[in-house]
Amino acid sequence: MTAPIALPPALTELGAAVRENGWLLAAEIVDEGLRDDAVPSLARLGRAAQLGDLPTFLAELGRELQEPQPGRLRIAGPAAGIAREHSRGRLLLGFSPREVVTEFMLLRRVLWRFVASRSGPLEPDELFQLERRINEMIDRIAIECIVAYVDRMTADLVDEARCDPLTSLLNHQTFTDQLNAELARASRYDWGITLVLVDVDRFQEINDVYGHIDGDRILHRVADLMRGMLRASDLAGRLGGDEFAVLLLHTDKHGGDRFLHRLQRGIANLRDAGDVPLDFTVTAGSAHFPSEVPDASGLLRLADQRQQAAKVVG
Repeated sequence: MTAPIALPPALTELGAAVRENGWLLAAEIVDEGLRDDAVPSLARLGRAAQLGDLPTFLAELGRELQEPQPGRLRIAGPAAGIAREHSRGRLLLGFSPREVVTEFMLLRRVLWRFVASRSGPLEPDELFQLERRINEMIDRIAIECIVAYVDRMTADLVDEARCDPLTSLLNHQTFTDQLNAELARASRYDWGITLVLVDVDRFQEINDVYGHIDGDRILHRVADLMRGMLRASDLAGRLGGDEFAVLLLHTDKHGGDRFLHRLQRGIANLRDAGDVPLDFTVTAGSAHFPSEVPDASGLLRLADQRQQAAKVVG
């Protein structure tokens, strides 16, 4: 471990003051951001969310001023990590990249104002050291803001490639890939999987009567219903048009029947709430691996056969 760098007492005292006043400085940064709408997104948050990780970051910055260590400024260092997580959190809250950067520029302004009020005892070379250290921290912040933004954009692109744009469920290709992967895993560890296929009945008629916008809204409601019924380990996908599929992991041969019962009850609740037409129905069929079929093609075929049989009965 790199030994701490020796600093004059005045600098270490200043670092301690930054740490002790972290919450007050963070509040001052937020107030600067609210003033004249410098960071507009702050106005729609409560106070705790406005502060975010700023107090923690300021405490780490004060620690660096008080006890400087080269590793603290590196990409994997604690200060950089806090800045990156704060930026990611802001982006998830709907902040624009410009707002995130502006917030940290306000941090620089508030910090320097605080330093200026306490830098009387510092010699010129000590003030130079202080300025260099603060600027190094701010530069690292800028890099982490960019990294957080690129990470978010990359994740969004991955989601777009994997998900159906209307329902946000897995698209056909991704669901099929996941089905094959989960079946291979289930074979290896000897657990059961249930596949459920769901069709919206008379969907073309719904589009003709209510229009495509309402048809899309209904598909979205059905997708939300199924998503809300799943455990964290389960998967749901839109195979295309009015066709959906659900993969229930770690289930016995009765898992499909239990899911179908809950699904029909959920559809009835949607009808009662007026979220779908009063005559709206879905038809579904399920199959279980390995008690009924030995592979993915058999699972799909049997679930489809049962779905078609249910249509005839219906």
